[in-house]
Amino acid sequence: MDRRAFFTVVGGSIFAAPFVVRAQPTGKSVRIGYLGNSSPSLEANLVDSFREGLRQLGYVEGRNLIIEFQWAEGQQERYMTIAQELVRLKPDVILTAAAKRATQSIPIVTAVAGEPVAAGLVSSLAKPGGNVTGLSTLAPELVG
Repeated sequence: MDRRAFFTVVGGSIFAAPFVVRAQPTGKSVRIGYLGNSSPSLEANLVDSFREGLRQLGYVEGRNLIIEFQWAEGQQERYMTIAQELVRLKPDVILTAAAKRATQSIPIVTAVAGEPVAAGLVSSLAKPGGNVTGLSTLAPELVG
């Protein structure tokens, strides 16, 4: 298993874990905002694994799941704009680290963050506070 596949599975598992209890049919679709760093073609394997993990938990697009994708296309200056676009869609959760400045109320899950305290995503590892959660390698040079 390559590094990206590993982090996708682990990140997807952490993201999906809070929904396990809510996986019973409620009639309401869960809306996820997904802010990708690059492009759909470059992250296709990550997105496919993410969708499969959700499917295993009972979430199927078009039935009880809506995923709103926004892509930065490698342009960091676009992050805030597209993060704000996601926030306007009022998702139940956002999957990325780049949306923290756009919302303090919608939960944000990071699949992999290098140093979340240094990046200002959380106040501390022991008590992160706020609306951001996820995985950290604590070694930014290892994050692709």
